[in-house]
Amino acid sequence: MSIAVIDYGSGNLKSAAKALEAAANNINLSSKIVVTADPKIIKQSDRIVLPGQGSFRDCYMGIKKIPGLSETLNEFVLVEKKPIFGICVGMQLFAKTGFESQETKGFGWIDAEVRKINNMNKKLKLPHMGWNEIELKKDNFLFSNIKNKSHMYFIHSYEFMTRQKDYVAATTNYGNSIIASVFKENIVGTQFHPEKSQKNGLLILENFLKWKL
Repeated sequence: MSIAVIDYGSGNLKSAAKALEAAANNINLSSKIVVTADPKIIKQSDRIVLPGQGSFRDCYMGIKKIPGLSETLNEFVLVEKKPIFGICVGMQLFAKTGFESQETKGFGWIDAEVRKINNMNKKLKLPHMGWNEIELKKDNFLFSNIKNKSHMYFIHSYEFMTRQKDYVAATTNYGNSIIASVFKENIVGTQFHPEKSQKNGLLILENFLKWKL
């Protein structure tokens, strides 16, 4: 199995790649994991991971600056319908629009917006950083063998917001309910960082690698 970790200058790439390698080893999966922005390599991959670190706008513009990358990702997801896993800002980029620093269009794969977390009149610290438990909203492959109320590692100041509740796989609570994971057809994502979430995070990556559409 070939897995492409998309490199568009966001950082957090090596840790994601290493976690995927560990997950593949845990399930005895023969895999080739490549950190790349090359459209040719991405097109040939079986699945991709879209990490993210920084602002929504910087990440999306970083993708747009690389010739052919945005088009390749759209083809991979919407036409070929191969599996994609978005992590943190990578998941946020699934949305139609982000409102961090200024309004910026995302991929629009899910009808959603990304807006600043309500910090309850500064009662809550931003970024939301550290371990928080997640509430599983429905059964799906990504959380197989993961107990409800498991703790995952978060670091973000903006949240993914959608009225399409059927696509919400898990939430967390930070003053208000915040979407922690989404799932739509071949598209999955987590607001938390599985590569930083120890055993449970590796289990989630294993489930992604085992996923059969």
